[in-house]
Amino acid sequence: MPARELWRPAHPEQTQMHLFKEHIAIKYTLDLPDYAALQRWSTEHIAEFWSEVWDWGEGVVASERWSEIIDLTLPMPSIPPWFQGAKLNWAENMLAAGRKTPDEVAVVECAEPPLNSPLVYNRTTHGELYTLVHTLSLSLRSLGLKPNSILVYYGPNSLHALALLLATTSIGAIWSSAASDFGAAGVLERFEQFLPPTEGAEVDERQRGELWGIVGVESVRYNGKVLSQREKLTTVVEGLEKARKERGITSKFEVVVSDYLGEGFKGGEESLQTGWKTWDALLEVGVDKKAESSDIEFWEGGFNHPLWVLFSSGTTGKPKPIVHRSGGMLLQSKKEHVLHGDMGPQDCFFQYTTTGWMMYNYLVSGLQTGATLVLFDGSPLFRPELLWQMVDDLGITIFGTSAKYLDVLSKSYDPSAKHSLSSLKQVLSTGSPLKPELFVWVYEHIKKDLLLGSITGGTDICSLFAGHNAMLPVYEGEIQCICLGMAISSFSEEGVALPADSQGDLVCTKSFPCMPAFFWGDDGGKRYHASYFDKFEGVWAHGDFCIITSSQAGNGGGLLMLGRSDGVLNPSGIRFGSSELYEVLDTFSPSAPVLNGASPALNIIEDSLVVGQKTLDGADERVVLFVKLVNEETLGDELLKEIKTRIRSTRSARHVPERILPVSDIPHTVNGKKVEVPIKKLLNGASLASINAETLRNPECLEEYVKLGALLRMELETRKQ
Repeated sequence: MPARELWRPAHPEQTQMHLFKEHIAIKYTLDLPDYAALQRWSTEHIAEFWSEVWDWGEGVVASERWSEIIDLTLPMPSIPPWFQGAKLNWAENMLAAGRKTPDEVAVVECAEPPLNSPLVYNRTTHGELYTLVHTLSLSLRSLGLKPNSILVYYGPNSLHALALLLATTSIGAIWSSAASDFGAAGVLERFEQFLPPTEGAEVDERQRGELWGIVGVESVRYNGKVLSQREKLTTVVEGLEKARKERGITSKFEVVVSDYLGEGFKGGEESLQTGWKTWDALLEVGVDKKAESSDIEFWEGGFNHPLWVLFSSGTTGKPKPIVHRSGGMLLQSKKEHVLHGDMGPQDCFFQYTTTGWMMYNYLVSGLQTGATLVLFDGSPLFRPELLWQMVDDLGITIFGTSAKYLDVLSKSYDPSAKHSLSSLKQVLSTGSPLKPELFVWVYEHIKKDLLLGSITGGTDICSLFAGHNAMLPVYEGEIQCICLGMAISSFSEEGVALPADSQGDLVCTKSFPCMPAFFWGDDGGKRYHASYFDKFEGVWAHGDFCIITSSQAGNGGGLLMLGRSDGVLNPSGIRFGSSELYEVLDTFSPSAPVLNGASPALNIIEDSLVVGQKTLDGADERVVLFVKLVNEETLGDELLKEIKTRIRSTRSARHVPERILPVSDIPHTVNGKKVEVPIKKLLNGASLASINAETLRNPECLEEYVKLGALLRMELETRKQ
């Protein structure tokens, strides 16, 4: 049955996507009746398409144009360079739109307020932001930050962080950040990878800068509490300095700490470690240099010059340091924000994110459109009315969040009953698949007339494979479209492209400019290749399980995401994604409607996790389901029977878990994603040491899965005897 249409744009012909489609049709004398035709053209004429993205609107700010866009004879796994010969600076392009409207608001900063206190907004105009970035760039240059050097940040989503990112990249230096809620050991594990590689390692020639320093904060406020950050920052600094000393590095390592909450340094400034600078002291260096320069001196590098390093979640090993290209990030975000999102100077863009999630980079990239950015730091659920009050107070038009947030909110808060939300045009959801019933909930309890964009991509590309489109309708449970320029397909286990409506691995079959440049410290590119190109020859395997639907022909097909493909369930050779079971289990949620004939007492499943466990010497696997019950309720026979009945009737007998077990907690990453693959490893006998607990929000629950894994393996051994 085709998915139900929930929303349709009133004037699709006025969107940037439609205007772009008409421009391409006229310029290249093409018949492009719908988005599907445009999307096909964009992947069949790669060089022409990306050239048009470069020139669209005001065009990219660059001192030199390219000599060659891409050599299409180069295989995708060779990581082809893009836009050879071009010279540009990412930060200059981010600030260019605001230079024309210096008195308009560029950024609104807002932190979680103290309990029972109102929100306080710190507004910064485009002119003020430019001045702050200029001052910081002078400070950083004066203190020795150079092109290819690395500045790392450990702190909240703030104006200081944004200005520091822009100043760092204006110099041609490389940025990397970690969220305040990350533990010190996890941050150290990430940042120490920037130290020089071991002698003899074959690394990318662009990897020649050194770790210049770190910027952090005194404290943050989260969930109603003030949390000290200085002790964690100190632990990271001491760890980095120890590692530097062991490698014989003698250059100065800068440490800057900011009084983010404005409540002073505990013990006063004299309590800071010797050699540490305050934020104010950092700025003073640039103020003293201001007379020497009236404008920011933007360092221009190649299109493929490293911009920032993002880290994978690293739940089963050391996080991958993924290096992204300046030009790739610029063009990809321009395509997504301007063409797909229809974003412009008239918009106010909010995305709930921390500095340790790729959505932070997605948010700040919106600056290039001239839109106002809203930077919020704190808990999104401690006082759920705050984010929606921000929508009304600030006129937010685009509200970005996670599927997990919408799920929790749907059980406890009704935004439309308490807020006007008259400015809101789009709600974007990411982090995990958005369930069909949450699509309906958004239109019933947030706003009827808006674009609900479920978007999917990842840290690996710091952008999207599929997502929203202001020109297209929204269908229940489906991502609107595959993005322009992304040659997406669904592959079978044998590496064969599948027809529409078939479950398979999400792959990208042609090169795209936001493919990472390299992994930092990757000896010969081995880790990069193993991450994306080992599974299927010559194409990018993203690690997600999906269905490209046939129900939206004019869209080129919608998309259903079914979970990580390395966590795909495969009992008796029948492959299916974990999300198929989660959708059924959600009907047992305390907030779900009671099904006809079911007992209300069965709506007690608070959370769940489904994984596969190897059987028969690894030749097959069985499905194991873990459930967290409300208030430590008992998993009785009636609930067990009903779980199996609903799964069998709505899915199939093959979907029914062989074992269903109660647990005290379900593991999640710090970004709220369920952790399937590490638990699958534990169930199959991997040691707890093989799991990177620093990446988890609740690592204390892993011991329970170690014990359950031992019991389940013993059960299988007994069965064999």
